[in-house]
Amino acid sequence: MSKFQPEHFHQQAADALADPQLRHNFRGAMDYLQSKRKSAFADPQEEAAIRDRAEAIRRRCLRKLPELLEQLETNCTANGIQVHWAENAKQANAIFLAIAQSVAQPVSNPKTNHALLMIKGKSMVSEEINLNHEMAKHQITCLESDMGEYIIQLDGDTPSHIIMPAIHKNKQQVSDTFSEHLDHFTPTTDVDSLIRTGRQQLREKFRTAQIGVSGVNFAVAETGTLCLVENEGNGRMCTTVPDIHIAVTGIEKVVELLSDVPPLYSALTRSATGQAITTYFNMISSPRKPGELDGPKAVHLILLDNGRSQAYQDEETRQTLQCIRCGACMNHCPVYTRIGGHAYGTVYPGPIGKIISPHLLGLEATQDLVTASSLCGACGEVCPVRIPIPSLLQRLRHDAKLPPEQEHQPLRGQQSAASTTESMMMKAFATVACHPSVYHTGTWLAGKVRHWMPDNMSNWTQCRTAPKPAATSLHHLLKQKRKGTQQ
Repeated sequence: MSKFQPEHFHQQAADALADPQLRHNFRGAMDYLQSKRKSAFADPQEEAAIRDRAEAIRRRCLRKLPELLEQLETNCTANGIQVHWAENAKQANAIFLAIAQSVAQPVSNPKTNHALLMIKGKSMVSEEINLNHEMAKHQITCLESDMGEYIIQLDGDTPSHIIMPAIHKNKQQVSDTFSEHLDHFTPTTDVDSLIRTGRQQLREKFRTAQIGVSGVNFAVAETGTLCLVENEGNGRMCTTVPDIHIAVTGIEKVVELLSDVPPLYSALTRSATGQAITTYFNMISSPRKPGELDGPKAVHLILLDNGRSQAYQDEETRQTLQCIRCGACMNHCPVYTRIGGHAYGTVYPGPIGKIISPHLLGLEATQDLVTASSLCGACGEVCPVRIPIPSLLQRLRHDAKLPPEQEHQPLRGQQSAASTTESMMMKAFATVACHPSVYHTGTWLAGKVRHWMPDNMSNWTQCRTAPKPAATSLHHLLKQKRKGTQQ
């Protein structure tokens, strides 16, 4: 479980900014990813066409989401995939536990004394439900097989990026982690040697694990097919070697047609890592059939809501669910690139985390995150499905402070950041601004007492100079200018 919490965002951000190694690691990684994306979208017209098509597909699929989910369940069931529904993390973990406990002939793990071994491909939804720690309470080991996830699991750490979970570490830090946790490891900063070491440690685990766990990038309602995008091959191992495969995904990942997948796949890989195509693309349609030599004997699909219905019920916040989890908004965010992912204290950090986390955790816990943006618009400029992240942040800022508009349903934690003092000050300003004579008298008076303004204004002057009113207001200067012209 993460030691970082969204309620402590300000202190966690300050700690990150004071860590020069962390900032150096993120700066280098973000510059690399920005360069890769720029190369992948060298033709602006092609980029616009890809983004237009990806946005249109996601919008169409979300409009039909309830019926597509039913169609997905029907076709998956017909294919032999067992479909489960989870309203929240607790229910999802209960489903995992029930499946695990149904596994016959558990094999003891002498090192941890855990009875069952789950081996996981990369899945942010499994992070969202805190699967590893929940299963550990029942003597079930969840071993990460994605190399970045494996490194941070050894450290007891959490992902700092949704596609590159260990991006906050450099080669030396990974070597130090292996030296501390792996027997017979010779310290090195050679990347190939580090990767080879990790693979050797994981290879045997794929054969001994009873259950493989994966996420889902696209769930195709038309055919009941689960699509998984990856580069390391661990996803294919997790979904084919163990006897049981459990896929877990948010309900928004469903797409209507198999032909919807290639455009979204192209937009995803180019935006995420600058690749035209990833090394592996897995399509899982059923468990092993009679006569087949490999593949899981049973496949389960867990569809998780966990607050997504709240985002779905409002036409504006529904756009949040268009996300295909590429991470491009993080890579280009001036806030994320300086403080990294842990400071947010949420599973999904950066710009996308700031608009999805309020639905998963409520605005009480995430009220500081929605203000952690300069609204520069970089996230919206690179989003492959054109999510208007800056305008959604403004909507969430409003909802954190004020009651819902007449046409909107209240969000979880609505008005949790409301301040009586702030409200009274804004009402007072509104009154002054609506009465010109009072306003001009106030600006004239402020100019007269400008030298009495304090230099220390609490948080405002931590990184800014104290503001001083102009000696003469713009209104008065223009008035004098008009008089001079007339004379």
